Amino acid sequence: MSEDRLWKFRRPEWLHSVWVRNAGVYTAGALYAAAFYTILDAAVWSKSPLNGSNVHVTFVDWLPFLISSLGMLITNSVEKARLSADSFSYSGSGVAWKARVVLFLGFAALAGGMAGGVTVFVLKFAVPGVQWPMLGMGLENIIANALVGLSSAVLWVSQNMEDEYSYNLAL
Repeated sequence: MSEDRLWKFRRPEWLHSVWVRNAGVYTAGALYAAAFYTILDAAVWSKSPLNGSNVHVTFVDWLPFLISSLGMLITNSVEKARLSADSFSYSGSGVAWKARVVLFLGFAALAGGMAGGVTVFVLKFAVPGVQWPMLGMGLENIIANALVGLSSAVLWVSQNMEDEYSYNLAL
């Protein structure tokens, strides 16, 4: 075994295929769609006549989801190759640390969205003692933010998979 390897076992060869990459991208899209459906379901149910309380989904409930979505956009705009780039491989100097800062900001926005969802749940639903049917709206907010974070991780990993048939065209 060579000394430059981190793990003892190799990745399977089928893991490098285009099919697996596409399946990861579609899975990330399905996870994000499920997250959007979850937060939209909470918003629609809060305005329905079945909700007999004065607890409703407002912009404050949507804000953590929007921050998580922004974090997903920032995180997935960074290429894996830029994280370990030398100053000679791309134009300009210090590309690697700039990419790392942007990636950190993206993950910070994802974590901030999740923390915001938990904060909204605690302050708006748990502390006032809201009963179960209305408590589901707060849980759906947490679930939606968790799904956005999971979708972001799946998309970043699947976009940065390397296979032998991918071409890097640059002008």
